[in-house]
Amino acid sequence: MRLKNGRLRRIFELAFCMVLFCGCGGAETETAGEAAREDKGIRIGLSFDSFIIERWQRDRDAFVARASELGAEVNVQCANGEAREQAAQIEYLIEKDMDVIVIIATDYTALSEPVRKAKREGIRVIAYDRLIKDADVDLYITFDNERVGEMMAEAILARTQENGKIFMMCGSPEDNNVSLVMDGFHGMIDRTDREIVATAYADNWLSEIGFNEVSAYLDGGGEADAIMCGNDDIASQVIRALSERRMAGEVCVVGQDADLGACQRVVEGTQAMTVYKPVEKLARRAAECAVTLARGEELKTAGTFFDGAQEVPYIGLEPVAVTAGNMDVIIEDGFHLREDIYLNVGE
Repeated sequence: MRLKNGRLRRIFELAFCMVLFCGCGGAETETAGEAAREDKGIRIGLSFDSFIIERWQRDRDAFVARASELGAEVNVQCANGEAREQAAQIEYLIEKDMDVIVIIATDYTALSEPVRKAKREGIRVIAYDRLIKDADVDLYITFDNERVGEMMAEAILARTQENGKIFMMCGSPEDNNVSLVMDGFHGMIDRTDREIVATAYADNWLSEIGFNEVSAYLDGGGEADAIMCGNDDIASQVIRALSERRMAGEVCVVGQDADLGACQRVVEGTQAMTVYKPVEKLARRAAECAVTLARGEELKTAGTFFDGAQEVPYIGLEPVAVTAGNMDVIIEDGFHLREDIYLNVGE
């Protein structure tokens, strides 16, 4: 009986130690899991429309640099102008368990469902520079696009006579910013005696369409005192069409983005102005907002913007109209080098 009791006691002691060991092991496993979650860091997906437009490469580099400074890892995707491809890439970023997805939309009407899916998975979404319609994003950050249109109109009004004729060579109709720029432009021009004689669009931002549309218009006997271009890339093709007809410098051409070629044309006199949008400032601010959202912290915005179904948080940065008279704005910001801008002319 004594033997049995001793053996029984040892069995109980062994069982107690096993329970204690398992309990300690469980605590160690939980701590390791928490550490693994902490070590994961912040992961941001960055989905671009394409890199056809010169400025997008600047946006990418500035965004990734600032996000890295803040300890975040960025997964960059490029849809090459294909809305379906961009939707598939957003699905991929969801599967990769991003904390935040930042989207430069190819088509502002085609991405609402992928965005909603991301949000159902607990992923925050930022619409970068281009609105995504009816998607209830966590942030829409861009430049004041109506103001861009107003600046273009102001430049044309200052350089054309009464009853001047204006050709509008707009960007892609799938980009919501295009309609905003047009609203700002019309808001200024429609109050004057200037006449908008034609409006065309560069589908998918293909600049060659600008050359074709303006060439066809002029060859058909059309007249233009000014041409408003959706961006500087389109403006380069419009000016090529004018040059072939020995009209470059006679017709007032305006654009936006402050591409190097545009700044060169401005000081050369073939392009009247460009709208400078400090994209590095925008990209860095967007990266900071993405990290704030990933951390679950409150994001402070100046207001909201209607996305077609609801108001979404909105940040709008101010653009700058640049002419030959204030080109130093570009140079002082380090956006382009002085020697590059004035490469073909003397100061």
